[in-house]
Amino acid sequence: MFARAALRNSVRAPATARYFSQTAAANRKVAVLGASGGIGQPLSLLLKLNPKVTDLRLYDIRLAPGVAADLSHINTPAKTTGYAQEDLEGALDGAEVILIPAGVPRKPGMTRDDLFNTNASIVRDLAKAAAKVSPKAYLGIISNPVNSTVPIVAEVFKKAGVYDPKRLFGVTTLDVTRAATFLSGIANSNPESTDVPVVGGHSGVTIVPLLSQAAQSDSVKAGEQYDKLVHRIQFGGDEVVKAKDGAGSATLSMAYAAAVFTEGLLKALNGEAGVKQCAFVESPLFKDQVEYFASPVELGTDGVKNIPALPKLTEEEQKLLDACLPDLAKNIKKGVSWVAENP
Repeated sequence: MFARAALRNSVRAPATARYFSQTAAANRKVAVLGASGGIGQPLSLLLKLNPKVTDLRLYDIRLAPGVAADLSHINTPAKTTGYAQEDLEGALDGAEVILIPAGVPRKPGMTRDDLFNTNASIVRDLAKAAAKVSPKAYLGIISNPVNSTVPIVAEVFKKAGVYDPKRLFGVTTLDVTRAATFLSGIANSNPESTDVPVVGGHSGVTIVPLLSQAAQSDSVKAGEQYDKLVHRIQFGGDEVVKAKDGAGSATLSMAYAAAVFTEGLLKALNGEAGVKQCAFVESPLFKDQVEYFASPVELGTDGVKNIPALPKLTEEEQKLLDACLPDLAKNIKKGVSWVAENP
């Protein structure tokens, strides 16, 4: 459902000319802004291995040309070019998909909101360049706090007169992969065939896993086991930050999750029907409370094609959603207000 199998097949297949033969419609230009960082490097590697990517542009304030040179030695078709700090517009020129993992990582004791001021400025400036050079590109925002950085990008694009809500995504796929992994550990199921929609936002209590929608939901007992599983999904990032002992955050798993999201988006852009991804987008589902909301989104050749209504929630899930919405509204307002004060 969430394109994990397709991504796995794309990176395991042999790099032969026959395998990588493609139609012109499948040739995609993808830019990674923040390509030298903890997420950017492994994400760029996974994109280099994706046969749907034929032009890979890597940008960062330092080291991007070196990362590109390193990846260019891999025998897959994607032309890989690095762009230094002064050539952001060159990296964006002609880009069809733009992924933004740029920013500072979380450290022990930090919340996503602690990252806000630094990452807000970075994302705003990158968004301004994208709005100018590649306003029709599809943007995947990875930089935290996603609940606030997506509204920041939207406001920048609105001000430039080029905003299209169908083309802006907050990448929340890591919550989905965590939910599948953690549930499969309890259910003794294959994590690749364990699907858990995760809705709401992308931090703490705004993350709402709909465990009732998984085929393995009966393996989780109500009460303490359920509560512990939900908490682990919501605060899985803290687990990684603590385990890395101050040396980093969830970079490798985030890179994988972003590559999964990108694979799904590229499949949809290339005309494949029925592609769904959980993503944080402008949504009508709770419009009276929040303008943006993460849920399973059907993708098409123009980006967001349809946002289905949520399934019937259990009593526990409704409580989680009720706790999510007020916090999410605050996060969104924070991003919108910040742009107004820091144009």
